[in-house]
Amino acid sequence: MQVTVNSDSSLQQAIGELRELYREHRFIRVNVKTGTARSLDQNAISHLWYEQIARELREDTALGVKCYCKLHLGVPILRAEDEEFRELYDSVIKPLPYEKKIAAMKVWPVTSLMNKNQLSQYLEAMQNEYLDRVRLEFPQQEVA
Repeated sequence: MQVTVNSDSSLQQAIGELRELYREHRFIRVNVKTGTARSLDQNAISHLWYEQIARELREDTALGVKCYCKLHLGVPILRAEDEEFRELYDSVIKPLPYEKKIAAMKVWPVTSLMNKNQLSQYLEAMQNEYLDRVRLEFPQQEVA
């Protein structure tokens, strides 16, 4: 079980799942990783960019773009920085043919596991990947 806790409700959900597992097995081991959580703004930007790329290039759907970016841009970031992710990815996804890897990205967690810094790297990698074909810009922050 892997859980990301980034809100009061997700904390409550995680505690409930831990209680249930403990009740059933009477022994559990928990690994905790802390770090700066990704921001909702970063998450929103990535999804806006998937849509923009799909609309402008018309080569794939937004979901297809997301799967491509997760596999080609997100996976290398997590493999480099997260040993547990690397081991699991390498044993389960890496042996698959390319088409199945892309399909797996529909459900395999990648960007949802990233912290704020990793998601920043991911967004910059997206900009670089599509640099010559789509202009991906960060929204301007309004000055108060």
